[in-house]
Amino acid sequence: MTASDPRALPDTADLVVAVLGGTGEQGRGLARRLALAGVRVVLGSRDAGRAKAAAAALPGEVSGADNAGAARAGDVVVVAVPWDGHRELLVSLADELRGKVVVDCVNPLGFDGQGAYALPVEEGSAAQQALAVLPGSRVVAAFHHVSAVRLLDESVETLDTDVLVLGDDREATDLVQALASSIPGMRGVYGGRLRNAHQVEALTANLISVNRRYKAHAGLRVTDV
Repeated sequence: MTASDPRALPDTADLVVAVLGGTGEQGRGLARRLALAGVRVVLGSRDAGRAKAAAAALPGEVSGADNAGAARAGDVVVVAVPWDGHRELLVSLADELRGKVVVDCVNPLGFDGQGAYALPVEEGSAAQQALAVLPGSRVVAAFHHVSAVRLLDESVETLDTDVLVLGDDREATDLVQALASSIPGMRGVYGGRLRNAHQVEALTANLISVNRRYKAHAGLRVTDV
């Protein structure tokens, strides 16, 4: 592969990945799969004790800390917190996240009797909100469509899914693509600039509808790439 080949991705062997909201199902699931792939992971939570307990139950090299401690420890920091607390948490960690690759996988969704639907976001998307409140960070959007159930299922050895990775910093998106691709069966695929994150986040509502109808845990595959 040449340096210009879009499939040529960087080495992630020496990275530490922090997961904010790491005691939730999505955060724990991503942490578990990354740790199984040989990545060092730090789980973050509002309660350091809960983070340490959750980390102890995961395979691989996983530790726990409060969110600020995890943010300081990570080279790459995954944001997997509920939408309601998204802005507040990131504002509080702006100093700890300065200069770091911040991977936002938050989906602003609402739920009613008709199912899931995308919520309006003033900045355009959760990822763009992260960029607005973290001007010193390298914000990337990724991991929106990966089933927490399958991430945590010990009987599932290989995840059959692609991860759309969006951002304005080529080096940062390549790094996140490489992290996604380190997980067996998963592939990171560049999905455009951060301004296109809204429709990626909103598509999660459609996948929830698919999963409810077919009693599945569907992901995405991008063809001909």
